[in-house]
Amino acid sequence: MSNRIVWFLVFCGLVASASAQDIKASFDKYNFNVGGGPGIGRGTVANLVGDTYQVAAGGGVNFTRMFGADAEYLYYNLTLRPTVANEPGLAGGTGHFQSISVNGIVNVPRHIGKWGAYGIFGVGFDVRSVSLPHSQLLTSGTVCQPAYYLWWGISCFSNNPQVPPTVNGPQTLSSNTAVGGSANYGAGVTYQLQSLHHAKVFVEYRYHKAYQSDSATIVWPIRVGFRW
Repeated sequence: MSNRIVWFLVFCGLVASASAQDIKASFDKYNFNVGGGPGIGRGTVANLVGDTYQVAAGGGVNFTRMFGADAEYLYYNLTLRPTVANEPGLAGGTGHFQSISVNGIVNVPRHIGKWGAYGIFGVGFDVRSVSLPHSQLLTSGTVCQPAYYLWWGISCFSNNPQVPPTVNGPQTLSSNTAVGGSANYGAGVTYQLQSLHHAKVFVEYRYHKAYQSDSATIVWPIRVGFRW
């Protein structure tokens, strides 16, 4: 335990030292980013969608060369897997979720040539929406597909774990929206572009989890883009 305390104090000292030097150094007041790439689904997203694509953009302020903050918009595609879309009533089903987040950014104070690194973490507000080309009536006793109750808000019932759940009374399968708060964290590496003033190419991994009441939306966005 004493060794952990010593290492923690050393780490705090290094951060404080870097911050003190950072405050004296010149830096851009504002930051911007835009990028996109594959989105790796986890949990329910993995089961219903699998891997897909996402895009994001944001901007904010730099307090020092080491510390900054930004607001970001994320669009994440939720087109159903073919096997899920072939389930009764789900043909042509589409979806997406959108997120607005506020993030803190910590830049690694030491660079290796033109290479840099950073960590990012934040909280946000997410909206997940799904829809079908045509709404339809589900009668009581219809076998309830997982997507019905996970994303379409259909109430299902089963009193026997060995038997698939069924629709609990007549309900309409059409479109549905779920909202909730979210948290994200991740890290990235940057490469300074010589031809553009302060512009950098970045590659970033993020863990993003939205806490909707029906089921959590968990994704791993892997993003390539520009920061400046």
